[in-house]
Amino acid sequence: MRKSRRAAPFFGLNDKMPIVLALVLGFQHALSMLAGVITPPLILAGQGGVNLGPDDAQYLVSTSLIVCGLLSAVQITRFHIYKTPYYIGTGLISVVGTSFTVIPVATGAFAQMYATGYCPKAADGTKLPCPKAYGALIGTGTVCALLEILLSFTRPKLLKKIFPPLVTGPTVALIGIHLIETGFQNWAGGSGSCSGRPASGPFMLCPSNNAPHPLAWGSAEFIGLGFSVFVTIILCERFGSPIMKSCAVVMGLLVGCIIAGATGYFSDSGIRAAPAVSFIWVKTFPLSIYGPIVLPLLAVYIVLMMEAIGDITATCDVSRLEVEGGLFDSRIQGGVLADGFNGLLSGLLTITPLSTFAQNNGVIALTRCANRKAGYAACFFLLIMGIFSKFAAALVAIPAAVLGGMTTFLFSAVAVSGVRIISTVPFTRRNRFILTAALALGFGATLVPNWFQYVFTYEGDNHSKKGFFNAITLVCETGFALTGFSAMFLNLVLQEEVEDHVVDEIQEGVEAAKTADRNDDEMDREEWEKIEKGKGADLEKAVGKSA
Repeated sequence: MRKSRRAAPFFGLNDKMPIVLALVLGFQHALSMLAGVITPPLILAGQGGVNLGPDDAQYLVSTSLIVCGLLSAVQITRFHIYKTPYYIGTGLISVVGTSFTVIPVATGAFAQMYATGYCPKAADGTKLPCPKAYGALIGTGTVCALLEILLSFTRPKLLKKIFPPLVTGPTVALIGIHLIETGFQNWAGGSGSCSGRPASGPFMLCPSNNAPHPLAWGSAEFIGLGFSVFVTIILCERFGSPIMKSCAVVMGLLVGCIIAGATGYFSDSGIRAAPAVSFIWVKTFPLSIYGPIVLPLLAVYIVLMMEAIGDITATCDVSRLEVEGGLFDSRIQGGVLADGFNGLLSGLLTITPLSTFAQNNGVIALTRCANRKAGYAACFFLLIMGIFSKFAAALVAIPAAVLGGMTTFLFSAVAVSGVRIISTVPFTRRNRFILTAALALGFGATLVPNWFQYVFTYEGDNHSKKGFFNAITLVCETGFALTGFSAMFLNLVLQEEVEDHVVDEIQEGVEAAKTADRNDDEMDREEWEKIEKGKGADLEKAVGKSA
């Protein structure tokens, strides 16, 4: 007789659990967050961003890990605001990490800063390090975070009415689609100056002429390195254990690093030169407000807020907690407030805006552990990884092709999340029209990013006027912002059409009629069977009498 397998115990939010087990499961959470936490600072500090040196890049990676560990603890703890019905935090394993959403806005703004002279260039046109631009990004992000903080005191039902899936779905999808471009450029060797394959200068080869084992952008070796990462992720999903599947991206990165190290693409000079430990504010950046990115960053925080609502709902579900009612609404309010508060604090801590991570919901479902102790253990491991800066230096030394193979997969997952959100929308004629109009503008601006560059030709000395024009240009050249604003406007202006309801009612009537027909058919069949049985009984009686 086959023995039935006993299910593993489920550790609820406040259940007692062994400390060692909490540390093991917390390490699993930290690993699932690792790739997402380190990717934005590596991209923004690199050649596709503000061209910072290795020391600054190492600092940003270390600080990103530290800040994410500290501010995840804020979400997990859930603080009550004195003498109010409001909270900060969800009280769940709601971890936070540096957001991918800010990358399209940041890279577009940095390109504009170099073009307008805000950031310096060498005589040959090579982009020089521009810490002032990074300071402007985090300074403006700090101020814009006030929007999400204010919106957190609004009822969740009203927020969902103003920003329904019809608005957030295409916006998130466009963010992922835009990011894939950066991932593919890195996959081929780098997203900086070398991607243009210049005929002369220090970036004829990627990542630079002086790098270990430099090659021309798009070389087969680079493509193969990125492909090794991508294929490893697929193999882990197909053949790996459940734990390995949840860490498939990290496993792919590890395999790619091993191959790159064995073939001479790594340099350990940065690792040897890195300090033993690091912490927040070891390096600082001049904070300022850059007007042209205010509107795009406000759109970023609206997207982060809606992502937080969806992720917190999913976390409640996998944690076996109610997903409706007063306590649930309180968790949503606390989570959104903490998300905005974390965005404000992250800028002051020299890191770009944070978002609530969704991948940890899969870890909760897999490990059957929703206990806060595992969340605190994850925060502990993130702090350890960040403080010991040799670890961050090793991450900065990863070749761009290896990083590109990993980030392409991650960015595609962002786009798929947007498609999933869109799939929850009923495809009525009105909704299809809104999606068509919003996506037409978003896809166009993503595929032809300079389409609005020559609309304003003002060259005067009025910096305020020039900044206003730059802001409009940046919004119109940022596909997801254009899609988000267009979808929100059309959703509020266009009323639900009567025929949409009529079609739904007709469809319901048709289904009801089919059900009634099936019931009638069953009743008729039962009645006929009774008649046939009656005829058979009468025939038997007649035969018996004649005998």
